[in-house]
Amino acid sequence: MGQNSKNIQGTSLKFCASILPAISKYDVPDRSRPNFGSRWSRALPARGGRYKCGMAGSPILFIEELRAAVEGFNLQREADGMAPLEIECFLALNDDDPEALGLLKSHVVPLTAAARAELPKLHLEVGYFQKPFAMFYPEVKELLAQGRYQNVLFNLDQYGHSDVGLTTLSDISSSFASAEVLYTFGISALLAFLRKSNPQLSIRQLGFLGATSADLSALEGQMSKQEWLGAAERLVFESFRSCARYVSPFSINNPDGWRYWLIHFANSYRARQEYNNVLHRNSTMQAHFGRSGLNMLSFDPRQSENILYLFDVSGRAAATRQLLEDIPRLVTDFGDVVGVGEFYGSIYNMTPAHMDDIYTAMMDNPDMQVLTPSGGERRRANTIDAGDTLRMKRQRSFFPIFLLKREQKRDD
Repeated sequence: MGQNSKNIQGTSLKFCASILPAISKYDVPDRSRPNFGSRWSRALPARGGRYKCGMAGSPILFIEELRAAVEGFNLQREADGMAPLEIECFLALNDDDPEALGLLKSHVVPLTAAARAELPKLHLEVGYFQKPFAMFYPEVKELLAQGRYQNVLFNLDQYGHSDVGLTTLSDISSSFASAEVLYTFGISALLAFLRKSNPQLSIRQLGFLGATSADLSALEGQMSKQEWLGAAERLVFESFRSCARYVSPFSINNPDGWRYWLIHFANSYRARQEYNNVLHRNSTMQAHFGRSGLNMLSFDPRQSENILYLFDVSGRAAATRQLLEDIPRLVTDFGDVVGVGEFYGSIYNMTPAHMDDIYTAMMDNPDMQVLTPSGGERRRANTIDAGDTLRMKRQRSFFPIFLLKREQKRDD
């Protein structure tokens, strides 16, 4: 969800996006640039494209940000003496409401026409579909296969939990080389589903809150408690973890009651890494309760290190303190040395932390060093590369860790 154009191989990109429906009450108003691979696709649902107040919904935001990305990439590449990028995008919009789809089309057609006229390096095609998702997905999947799209993003917005099943989410992740899914649902609908399909999972994760197999509805009065949020995150993660390699189980933030979830699925750690960064750029939009370093879901109501993490400045400070201890512990588990790419792959299902805070913790810990492929030592956090190696030093000084613990006690 954000990529430097210098890192894109070649001068041509192809991708697809799918949005279902095209406007959502749960839209996160992120203005960041979309993530581009060599070919990319997006699918989104459609509800007219604008809110009643006139604010843009998902499809219009996507087109606006796609334009901004193409312009920004090519301005930077021109300044660097590089050839411009030529970008092809297929945008699939689906809604089973014909009136909403017609209104959406009236908003989108002028935007796409202007994009074609003003940005010759952007080739944007839009497909409009009016079908239930169960019929839409096989059709759009076939279209993507015919177009040889391997980089896809699905934005699946639903009020309850039943429109898009777990098997479909798994199929999206396994069918494309680079797949991302944004998926909204109501937690009450998930609880009702689990009460029938897997009641023991519900009881195991939520039992300390008083949940029983007979009456999960008693949890309604618990949903404004932070402990509920921590337990519900684990329940969400366990329910969806088989759908993709990386699953973010964070709730849409609402202190009056955490009832709606926006989950990000990805099969690449880079996608999850950038999604974490997006959440920090939109701090307080989503919420996590538990640890803020690694092992974020090792939630224990008795642990004092559990915090309400809102992806803001104070949360990042707490995360950095935990990462300074967590990262060397994990590297030790790898046998004191691990490739940075392998390290990233192992952590991004268990941390809400910003990429820069992980870099800082790697560089600031006195008992670790980051080595380049040629064996030199990295000196600056922003130069760390996935091809580097993270290694524990042979001579270790544990004094700074003890000092850190004393500082944490003073903060408490």
